[in-house]
Amino acid sequence: MNRRMTGLIPTLLLAAAGALMASGCSQHGSMDASEPKPAAPSTPNVFSVDNPLQFPVVSPVSRREPDVLSVNGTVAPDITRTVHINALAGGRVMDVRAKLGDDVQKGQLLLVVHSPDLEAAIQQYEKDKADEHLADVALKRAQELFAHGAMAQQDLENAENTEEKAQVDVKTDADQIRLLGGDLDHLSPTLEVRSPITGAVVDQQVASGEAVKSLDNSQSLFMVADLSRVWVLCDVYENDLSKVRLGDIAEVRLNAYPDRAFRGTVGNISQVLDPTTRTAKVRVELANTGGLFRPQMFATVKFTSRQTYSRLLLPSTAILRLHDKDWVFVRAGDHSFRLTQVQGGETAPDGTQEILSGVNPEDRVVSNALEFSSAVSVE
Repeated sequence: MNRRMTGLIPTLLLAAAGALMASGCSQHGSMDASEPKPAAPSTPNVFSVDNPLQFPVVSPVSRREPDVLSVNGTVAPDITRTVHINALAGGRVMDVRAKLGDDVQKGQLLLVVHSPDLEAAIQQYEKDKADEHLADVALKRAQELFAHGAMAQQDLENAENTEEKAQVDVKTDADQIRLLGGDLDHLSPTLEVRSPITGAVVDQQVASGEAVKSLDNSQSLFMVADLSRVWVLCDVYENDLSKVRLGDIAEVRLNAYPDRAFRGTVGNISQVLDPTTRTAKVRVELANTGGLFRPQMFATVKFTSRQTYSRLLLPSTAILRLHDKDWVFVRAGDHSFRLTQVQGGETAPDGTQEILSGVNPEDRVVSNALEFSSAVSVE
């Protein structure tokens, strides 16, 4: 082997080694290219958009607002203007002159009852009245005889005592007739039951031909209520009782007339909770304008407190109702927005809605949540 070949061998070996290294690097690079790359980490409820400027954002506005609470209620008569009517004596109903729902005037005849109790009282009154007349005649005769010395002092005193007892019996019988509802000027076993007030018959528990019991063991035959003022009774949960105070103004809307609003005042808050529902009765008192309020009607009542509190407000369009919860989109970066749950409150007439929790005054919130959710396909 000559010197030229000797020098060429190292050169060829180096070239072969380089080729092998290049081949190995190429195979290694090919294997790396075929392996899947790991996915970039993602944050739940964060959505990115290419052009965030097409979705205007707003910040929550702080404003002093009163506490507002909406509940359901039922119309009821004012019990201070309600009278339970019963027959003062037992008997059988001969005629019913008024029915449930009728308007009645003070003194109007409601029903007629034939009362054996009243009949017996009248008979006793007439008997004792006759005895009193005889006792009076006997006393006058005794006084005349005593004046002529023909009667002893003791006999005169006995006649006077008999007359006094007879007068007491007559007076007692007369009081009994009045107590049973009879009229001494027109003695009759027929008892007329009349309305003591002007109002409406809101309950009736009697029909013609039925027997009625005496006053001490009978339910009311009629209930007449003056409906010029009524109550609306509401059940308020104990967690919301702090939002209602005596004297607060309440807006009442009847289900029958949802477009009309009536103003009432909180007149009473029960001191006792219902152990089953954990609610307290709240009474709203108001005038029955136009006679629209009728007992047992359903109503919606909105309580507005007299004090105001600082509240955060957002446009109602910024709030998305999804899965029975309220959500907003809060800007989380230059091109990203975070879906954030909030607790919404009452909606104001100007189109803003109170936000009780979930956002801060410095947050930037998408003003049209529905449009944004459609663009990013929120499910």
